[in-house]
Amino acid sequence: MAQKPSIPKGTRDFNPEQVAKRNYIFNTIRGAFETFGFLPIETPSFENSSTLMGKYGEEGDRLIFKILNSGDYLAKANVEAYDSKDSNGLTSSISEKALRYDLTVPFARYVVQHQNEIELPFKRYQIQPVWRADRPQKGRFREFYQCDADVVGSKSLWQEVEFIQLYDTVFSALKLEGVTVKINNRKILSGIAEVIGASDKLIDFTVSLDKLDKIGEEKVKEEMLSKGISEEGIDKLQPLFTLSGSFESQIESLKSILSTSEEGLKGIEELAFIDAAISELGLTTATLQLDVTLARGLNYYTGAIFEVSAPAEVKIGSIGGGGRYDDLTGIFGMKDVSGVGISFGLDRIYLVLEELNLFPEAVNNNVEVLFINFGEKEALFSLKAIIALRQAGVNAELYPDATKMKKQMTHANKRNIPYVVLVGDEEINSNTYTLKNMVTGEQNKVELPELISYIN
Repeated sequence: MAQKPSIPKGTRDFNPEQVAKRNYIFNTIRGAFETFGFLPIETPSFENSSTLMGKYGEEGDRLIFKILNSGDYLAKANVEAYDSKDSNGLTSSISEKALRYDLTVPFARYVVQHQNEIELPFKRYQIQPVWRADRPQKGRFREFYQCDADVVGSKSLWQEVEFIQLYDTVFSALKLEGVTVKINNRKILSGIAEVIGASDKLIDFTVSLDKLDKIGEEKVKEEMLSKGISEEGIDKLQPLFTLSGSFESQIESLKSILSTSEEGLKGIEELAFIDAAISELGLTTATLQLDVTLARGLNYYTGAIFEVSAPAEVKIGSIGGGGRYDDLTGIFGMKDVSGVGISFGLDRIYLVLEELNLFPEAVNNNVEVLFINFGEKEALFSLKAIIALRQAGVNAELYPDATKMKKQMTHANKRNIPYVVLVGDEEINSNTYTLKNMVTGEQNKVELPELISYIN
């Protein structure tokens, strides 16, 4: 018995309608990127493991898909690691490459490797798939696309302001109103860790805090205790769990909480600048919100942190995120090159647009007219018209086989093709075409210019 075909968990096939809808999102995002002056690049699907490992924190490293070395990979395996079931030691000896986890670290590698070819500040966008060995669930897949825009070579906070505007531009163009752009600053998180006496546990602290909306306050506190953060320090965090109000009022509260932390006050100053600029410039449909519990658990953020939430009526995780990373290229030997970037979560944005019925009806690039095939002579006459229609921007095709007319008409109906054209001896002799509207059933005999203008 033949094996039933399947695909790995967390991956998907896409039918023509889904691909058309995804391309609608891609094209909207790409258009905004280019309007804002970003340039496209692409990087390989897999990188050297050394490029990726250690850049995303302990949790991120566990989610990286490793690629076995080619050939007899066990020949060079670390025997001692194998015998002691040391998976980390064994992996490094049998796997030198890994699928990319995101687009940001490969971009940092790209900047360092091509530093003599690019002009700083360098604004790039990248739309490619990434892979994570995550637990599949609604809106979370093991293979998915990221749509990233980054600027390197500038420490100006106007870049952060522009990225908020970019989010607003894209989601407004997609008619996705009610989106919230949440913002925090890693310096504020560092300041909080300093105030509670946990500066040496900053990563543990931020990873736990980032889970607040997923596991709740009590579970976050339990996790912090298990990571060695004192109960007294956690008690000092209590004002953060209940912080609310306008952006400005939260800033004032933070000034009081972080009054003894120079680093924390610097973060507050940066957030206040961004808020003042956005308040002056305005947003079309998005809302900017301060969220001091936002941590995005990645090691490389050093300044502003972004996360985008869908409208409240849609229960799904973030649909975008990013932040400032002053030290990222330094890990590849290129010091003092600041960067900031954001990402759009294509797959979740798709689910949101689908749930809210926001895809335009015209998004499917379906065939607009099908020519019925009655035979070789009729097919050749039809193809001359099809060439003219395609040159005029009309999606047209000829049914390939001269089979029963009923079968061809059924094919057009199943594919939701709105028009069919019938060509017989009478049409060939009079140089005309019989055009049938498949919705109304109306038929008209037309010449080629009329045919083009009618469908176009």
